[in-house]
Amino acid sequence: MADVALKPTTAERTAHLFTFDGFLRFWAEDRPQGVALDGPDRKLTYGELEETTARIAGGLAAMGIAKGDRIAWFGKNSTLYFALFFAAARLGAVMVPIGWRLAPVEATWIAGDAQARMVFLGEGFEGLADAFAALPAVGHCLTQAEAWHWIDGLPAGAFEPAGADDAVLQLYTSGTTGNPKGAVLSNRNLFGLRKQSIGNDQPYTTMTDDEAILVAMPCAHIGGTGLGVMAIGAGLPGIVLAEFEPRAVFDAVEQKGVTRFFIVPAALQMLLNHPDCASVDFSRVKYIIYGASPIPLVLLRECIAMFSAEFIQAYGMTETTGTICMLPPEDHDVNGNQRMRSAGKPLPGVEVRVIDENGRSLGPNEIGEIQTRSSNNMLGYWNLPEATAKTMTPDGWISTGDAGYLDEDGYVYMHDRIKDMIISGGENVYPAQVESAIYGHPDVQEVAVIGVPDEKWGEAVKAVCVPKPGHTIDPQSIIDWTRERLAGFKVPKSVDVIDALPRNPSGKILRRTLREPYWAGFERQVN
Repeated sequence: MADVALKPTTAERTAHLFTFDGFLRFWAEDRPQGVALDGPDRKLTYGELEETTARIAGGLAAMGIAKGDRIAWFGKNSTLYFALFFAAARLGAVMVPIGWRLAPVEATWIAGDAQARMVFLGEGFEGLADAFAALPAVGHCLTQAEAWHWIDGLPAGAFEPAGADDAVLQLYTSGTTGNPKGAVLSNRNLFGLRKQSIGNDQPYTTMTDDEAILVAMPCAHIGGTGLGVMAIGAGLPGIVLAEFEPRAVFDAVEQKGVTRFFIVPAALQMLLNHPDCASVDFSRVKYIIYGASPIPLVLLRECIAMFSAEFIQAYGMTETTGTICMLPPEDHDVNGNQRMRSAGKPLPGVEVRVIDENGRSLGPNEIGEIQTRSSNNMLGYWNLPEATAKTMTPDGWISTGDAGYLDEDGYVYMHDRIKDMIISGGENVYPAQVESAIYGHPDVQEVAVIGVPDEKWGEAVKAVCVPKPGHTIDPQSIIDWTRERLAGFKVPKSVDVIDALPRNPSGKILRRTLREPYWAGFERQVN
């Protein structure tokens, strides 16, 4: 028994590794026959993944893709996406996954902003090849079938591995001024924080070799790509679903041995509502990680009764490479408790503070802006030095844009958002972008977009419009107009028409005044 107790953990065995190149080489030698990626298009062992990504890295280098160059993916989750991402990361090229729910004009804008040299299109998105190929920087645009054909014909190639602090991933997060911003993440951002828990391991952060991790959230989000990175970091199978779909989740759990996954509460509700849910064997599922909004107590009770798994709430942002605070299973109580209203405690290696408008650190239970500092903090926003300087302090703190407080035990509580962001079903929506789309409507003089409580999605997008003199506004026409211009999740679910928007003396729209009636009786002003 003593020998078993002394056996090093996976985290200890890989404590010296901070790059994709290092991890892929390590696992290919350690467990060449172990499943690495099991997706809708292909299954790869760790030996095959190391060999495949090495060939892709060499192939990219042969096509002139160098360290710091961007390649983009527009499509759903697949083995191909992760193989391309890991290969680019080994080389030091930067993967830019683009959310497949975005309207084509939004998607091509991101690829153009990133100055992507190559674009890869997932299955079902082949029709956009010409639109992406027309972008100035794009030299090659390959569909999924073309990409696999190219990869399978590549010889072994040479490349210089990237370093720990080289950029490898660029995730776009909606911008307050309308256009999204590319948060640039490094090898160290993606792997560094897991080292901090060595010697301080909790059962829910320790992964054993018989586990498998489900990747069901979109790869354009840190909650999707990040789970694939988690699997590689632990040498475990990443079970990749093209998209979240309840029956596919059930099959992955029963047939692929999934033991943990990340999901948003709205998707958990969809699992429960599915007619097959009660007949699924969930016995292998150890942990269900959820985020983007707290879990309603009624939903938690139903989930615990159905899944018999332990629940973990994750709080983080794209700019912090995902999770920085975690509410552990022991703080989840079917009877409810104060801590379930929090976002949990900072992970080992993460600092969190709350500051006032003058930058002064506040004490327990004093409300201010939540800031964080750790190895998870992004390198910065792509080509936006001013936006980076507004978000990151010279000494390494990132402003989350959330208003809240720390209690005496270090638990983080959110009270409101300093930014105007809405989180609907796990997707970030910034009012400015939706307002910009609505402004061209022929009947609209002014518009303000707010988030209102929604039982299913956490928050729903609402447009509050003022008509032009002599015009009337048909709410459905606003919804239809917006749907033609933006991704579906950004389209208002409802439209109010009023005579004038509330403003402060300097003319700024008072969104909080518009929101207040809808949030009356709620403990917080965000879900």
